[in-house]
Order: sequence, then C-alpha cells, then structure tokens
Amino acid sequence: MIVYGIKNCDTMKKAFRWLDNHKIDYQFQDYRNPPLPQETLLKLIDKIGLDQLVNKRSTSWRALSESEKKSVMERSEAVAILQAHPTLIKRPVVVTADQAFVGFSDTLYSETFLK
Repeated sequence: MIVYGIKNCDTMKKAFRWLDNHKIDYQFQDYRNPPLPQETLLKLIDKIGLDQLVNKRSTSWRALSESEKKSVMERSEAVAILQAHPTLIKRPVVVTADQAFVGFSDTLYSETFLK
C-alpha cells in the first residue's frame, strides 16, 4: 500500500498514527519530494477522478487564476498543474492493490483495513 501526501500535514499525521497504531504496513510518498511523475498522477486521476483528487478548499486553489482552475479540471492539462502545485492534491491519497481513495476518517480506515 502506498500513502501519498505531505509529511507535515495534520490530516496526514492522523492517518499515519491510525495506520501505525493498527500495525498496517505502508509506504509513504511525499507529493513534493520528488514531485509525482506524470504516469503516477495519471493513474491517480483515472482511479480517483479529478473532482475527488483536487482540493478546491486549499489556499493553492484560491491562488490559481480562473483559467488555471478550469485547466486543472481537464485530464490533459491537470498533470502539469498538479506537479507545479502539489498542495492542490487532497491528502492523504491511499492506493492499495484493489482500490484508491482520498482522505482520512476512522470509519473509512476501519471499514477498509479491519475487515
């Protein structure tokens, strides 16, 4: 399982704590270092969808121009913008062998990992 995000994000810290407390193995990949490759971003877009992946509540989103906001919601243009502005990607993004999802909640993680 791979957990994508930004290490110092509060939501990421909650997810890490939950996974560690439940002794669930995961590999962490920071969005920013190194930036996610185009291939990885395209897979995430295809599995999750841009509506779920892009954080429209973020400061980064509010800083975008209207044309950039439209472009980031188009698959063909989203990758370059998400690579340039990785904080536009919601956190965490979790990818397992058979599913991918965004966000953290005790309920979601319990239903997903404690079956």
